[in-house]
Amino acid sequence: MTTVAVGDLRLFVDVVGRGRPLALMHGGPGADHWTLLPFRRLSDQFTVVFYDHRCNGRSTGVPVTSMTWENLTADADALRERLGFATWAVLGHSFGGHVALEYALRYPNRLSHLILLDTGGDSWWAQEHAPELLARRGFSRTKVELARRWFNGRTAPWEFYPTLMRLGAAYDPHTSWLSAVRTIVAERRSKARPEAQIFGFGRLMEGWTVMDRLGEIRVPTLVMAGRDDFVFPPEHQGQLAAAIPGARLEIIERAGHNPQDEQTAAVMKAVRDFLRADVDVRGDAAKAATRVPSVTEIAEPMDDTPHQA
Repeated sequence: MTTVAVGDLRLFVDVVGRGRPLALMHGGPGADHWTLLPFRRLSDQFTVVFYDHRCNGRSTGVPVTSMTWENLTADADALRERLGFATWAVLGHSFGGHVALEYALRYPNRLSHLILLDTGGDSWWAQEHAPELLARRGFSRTKVELARRWFNGRTAPWEFYPTLMRLGAAYDPHTSWLSAVRTIVAERRSKARPEAQIFGFGRLMEGWTVMDRLGEIRVPTLVMAGRDDFVFPPEHQGQLAAAIPGARLEIIERAGHNPQDEQTAAVMKAVRDFLRADVDVRGDAAKAATRVPSVTEIAEPMDDTPHQA
């Protein structure tokens, strides 16, 4: 784990494994790459690139107001270039899926494959539909209103962890209490950034949509989600897959918004099968001719001192 300088930004990065590159864009906003920890299992076959979006996790050096789609996608492509990859596969989960969609539209020639995990192409699903779906599923009025405030950036910073705990059964309906504790322990190094969550939902996501542009995506795409995801339900996954030419749709049974935690083996198999089935050769020749630098060669020493964006 280390930091990579991208202008004034210090991007927190962790690269593991070997093989064709797979970049992971974590959810949130306000979370970090530790939420995607199960994907380290893919490092036996792929070079897995974890990183924290600007103003999220341990990425520091710029104000939260710099968290724009233009900057978020430019950060990712600058990292790709620094790591020496001509192209890479990108997996985006939840908010990271929004970034991945924007990246696919802004940098189409840098992408070999696109994997969209429990994400959406329109902010309406989280900000309006998700609270309504919770109400239909029998959640209390208090939790429904909490979800509405959460997805619209109207919570206070101190509410970050309490909100996640109170909505835990909605996010992960098939996770036992013991499994939840194990997940928390596994992600104990995770660093929350409430200010990014508030700005992201309150400002960045307001009115956002790419649904009218999905037909421009031309790379092999896998759309995958948990059957019981209340944020981006199967109904919307079908819309995404139908709008992206040639996209595959896979619904993971007995899983909610985080199937990588609830049905880890099924998700890893789906990703492996998808990437193996569509071997992209556009960047392979270039990578074979040029040695790819290790992350330590292009990075700055990691600073664990707490920062505020």
